[in-house]
Amino acid sequence: MEGILFVGDSKAGKLFALDLNDRTVNASKEAFELADIEGKLANLLGTDRQGVIIHDIAVNKISQNIYIAASRADANQLGFWKLPNDITYANILLKVTSDGKISEVDLNDIRHSVTEVPNVINEGKQNWRKSDERTDAITDIAYDDGKLYIAGLSNEEFASVLRVLDFPFGKTAHYATMEVWHVAHGKWETESPIRTLFPYQINGKKYLLASYTCTPFVSIPVSDIKPGSHVKNKTLAEFGSGNMPVDIITYQKNGKEYLLMSNSSKALIRVNPDNIPKQEKGLTEPLKNGEYAVGLQHDVLSKVGIMHIDNYNAEHVMLLQRMPNGMLNLVAYPTQWL
Repeated sequence: MEGILFVGDSKAGKLFALDLNDRTVNASKEAFELADIEGKLANLLGTDRQGVIIHDIAVNKISQNIYIAASRADANQLGFWKLPNDITYANILLKVTSDGKISEVDLNDIRHSVTEVPNVINEGKQNWRKSDERTDAITDIAYDDGKLYIAGLSNEEFASVLRVLDFPFGKTAHYATMEVWHVAHGKWETESPIRTLFPYQINGKKYLLASYTCTPFVSIPVSDIKPGSHVKNKTLAEFGSGNMPVDIITYQKNGKEYLLMSNSSKALIRVNPDNIPKQEKGLTEPLKNGEYAVGLQHDVLSKVGIMHIDNYNAEHVMLLQRMPNGMLNLVAYPTQWL
C-alpha cells in the first residue's frame, strides 16, 4: 500500500506499518530470476545456507523491489508441519532490487507507526505442532480500502479470530470469532486460525476469501465481521488434508482474473472466481471414503516446490520456489503460463 509494509509481531502482539521510502515507479514488464537466494543471504549475513530461514516475501508494486523477512536460525529444525515462526521470529528485513542486489533494511531509523493487536493469545500453551500457541497470534494480514484484516488466535473460548483495524492507526479495533466446517475432519472447528486470506469483491459485495490448514477454502462476508460477533464461515471447497496454505493472490491471464494459492505441500491451486457465486450452500458433510478434494472446482497446476507468491508486474507473478536440485530461487513467472 503506497510503499508501506505491514509487519505483524506475534510475540509482542503488535502491528507495524513501515514507510520504506520506496516509491520510484518501475513500469517494466520484464522477468526476474535470482538463483540460490538462501546462499546469497547466507553470505550477506555471515552464515551458511542452513543458518538462514525465510519467513515471508512481499513485492512493492510501485518499484518492483522484493522484501524478505528472514532470520538467522537453524533451518534443519524446519519440518513437515514446523513453520519458520515456530523456530524463531523474523528480525531481519532485506531488499532485493530488479538488478539482483540484496541489502539489509536499516530498521533503526525507519519511519513507522505501531498499534496493539487486540486480544492476542497468551504465551505458554503448546499447540499441536509442539510450539507456543503465541506463534499463531498473527497468522496473516490483508489490507483493503483503509482496513487491515488480521487473522490469528485469541484468548476467547472460540480462539480463532479475525480482527479489523483502521489505517492510519488510531481508531479502536474490533474482532469477531471464527468457526469453520472442516470437511476432512468432519466437524465444526473454532481453535484453528485462518492461515491466509485475501479481500475480494463478488457481485458488488466485499468478502474475505481464506483458507485453513488441511485445507478448507472459505468465504466470509466483510459485513459479518462485527464487534464481538461469531461468524460461521462458508466452506466452499476442501483442497486436501496434510497441507498448510501459504499465500492467496489474484492475477490476470488473457483478460481473465484468477485466484492463485500456494501451499506447503501441494502444487499451486488455481480458482476461477466466477464459480464462487454458483456454489450457493457451504459444505457441511465429511469426506466420503475415497474422496480427497470436494466442492468448488479448481485446478492443480504443475508448478511444484513453491512456498510464497506475490504479484510482481503486469505480466509476471513472483515465486519463491524450491527447485529439484534443492536450491531456493526467486523467480518472476509469466502469468501466461499459469
